[in-house]
Amino acid sequence: MKAEKTLYIVVPCYKEEEVLPETARRLKEKMGQLMAEGKISPASRVMFVNDGSKDRTWEIIAGLHGEDPLFSGVNLSRNRGHQNALLAGLMTAVQDADMIISMDADLQDDINAVDGMVDAYHSGYDVVYGVRSSRKTDTFFKRFTAEGFYKLMQALGVDIVFNHADYRLMSRRAVEGLAQFREVNLFLRGIVPQIGYKWTTVEYARAERFAGESKYPLKKMLAFAFDGITSFSVKPMRMILNVGAIVFVVSLCMLLWALIAKLTGHANSGWTSLMGSIWLIGGIQLLSLGIVGEYIGKIYAETKQRPRFIIEQVLHTK
Repeated sequence: MKAEKTLYIVVPCYKEEEVLPETARRLKEKMGQLMAEGKISPASRVMFVNDGSKDRTWEIIAGLHGEDPLFSGVNLSRNRGHQNALLAGLMTAVQDADMIISMDADLQDDINAVDGMVDAYHSGYDVVYGVRSSRKTDTFFKRFTAEGFYKLMQALGVDIVFNHADYRLMSRRAVEGLAQFREVNLFLRGIVPQIGYKWTTVEYARAERFAGESKYPLKKMLAFAFDGITSFSVKPMRMILNVGAIVFVVSLCMLLWALIAKLTGHANSGWTSLMGSIWLIGGIQLLSLGIVGEYIGKIYAETKQRPRFIIEQVLHTK
């Protein structure tokens, strides 16, 4: 092991005042253990990123930094979402770190998995994905929808690690590679595998949230999933083309049937079939327009090239 290798743990925070003190305590204990074992440098740090929280989150982060240089803080000018906050932390930490681990502040990610990630880094891996060993703690609905999402992404051709969220280790060169991806619509679970480099996984059991409420209700989770699909696959557009072709063929058949019925004198009023066809085709058209609009909206956002985040303040001791 080379003790000079510096580890930074980046933790995005949004309204985490209830859990932050305990998170800091456990991370300090883990960093101290790794330093004592000679696996990481004494210059290693824990970097909390405040994503525009309106509670005491930044106040607590500033207090932790004032008490112990182990803790650093990055304060975003306003709320930019989990993925942008995480990216802000990564891009700040990469200036001083040899390896960076990203994890959530709610203590659901097993901190002890950090040991395996650091060991894998020293074995030559640039990216180490934290993968859930099981979903026994999830409700049936959460387990079914989450696993269904990963399977759907893979079916759509997206290179994604099954049952992996954003708990991962990345080497400095992997993060520098990530910096070359300039898209505004971030879905890091899909972007990181595109970097390449040698990678492996570390399994861990996900615990219940220590305190506070989840910042990802069903509505946000569905939006996040749809954003991931439309950011990395054009197959929904191709599906629209296929559905359009099928509807066109069916329409020709129905037109032929109507002409034959008219010529043979067997034409009926057909109100039910007519209304059913109108609603069906109208629904398909609206759905198709919605999907196409989503892609156009992403193109619109990308062409503006607005900054993904703005850092207001950094608290850091090298």
